[in-house]
Amino acid sequence: MTGARSRFFATVRKRLYAGTILPGAVAGHEAILDGWERMVPGGDRRQLAYVLATAFHETGGRLQPVEENLNYSVSGLRSTFPQRFSLEDAEECARRPEAIANRAYANRMGNGDAKSGDGFRFRGRGLVQITGRANYRAYGIEDRPEAAMEPERAVKILIDGMRNGRFTGRRLDDYFCGSRADWVEARRIINGTDRAGEIARKARLYVLALSESETGES
Repeated sequence: MTGARSRFFATVRKRLYAGTILPGAVAGHEAILDGWERMVPGGDRRQLAYVLATAFHETGGRLQPVEENLNYSVSGLRSTFPQRFSLEDAEECARRPEAIANRAYANRMGNGDAKSGDGFRFRGRGLVQITGRANYRAYGIEDRPEAAMEPERAVKILIDGMRNGRFTGRRLDDYFCGSRADWVEARRIINGTDRAGEIARKARLYVLALSESETGES
């Protein structure tokens, strides 16, 4: 590990992991840093910091690809998918991940109806959860959706999706460009404003770690 990376991890370990970071999380950070260097050489460190913070949030700090948890209760379904589950539907599907996905994601994002099974087949996977047949097709893995869990591919999807607006139409450049740095509103790249303040705080810590790695400050 280079001196710059060592300084980066020293800051991340202290400020984001309370002093202890597991090997899998180290590997995940390395993969994202390497992917960014390949895909966005000389890119804005604020954008990279927001990518890292997003992956941290989406994976619970593990920085490894995860699969969407669809084990919702009745109340969870009603609050998360209010337009998709009536009380009766929620009672029927609660704690049944396949049934939940097939109903929740039916007839959108390129999926067929609930009976097609597309909702569960193309459920959320990766470092930022790619969802829906159309999105899997865009990354060439429609016929092998489990490939979204491959670390290198997951990194590519994360970075490309956030840079090019593949998830919501919003891009990193919309929030981090020139003198503009909108850490809170940048959450719209992924998912409205859900946990936006929390992710913004982590992103600021990541940009500090990246800055310190470049300057050699501690």
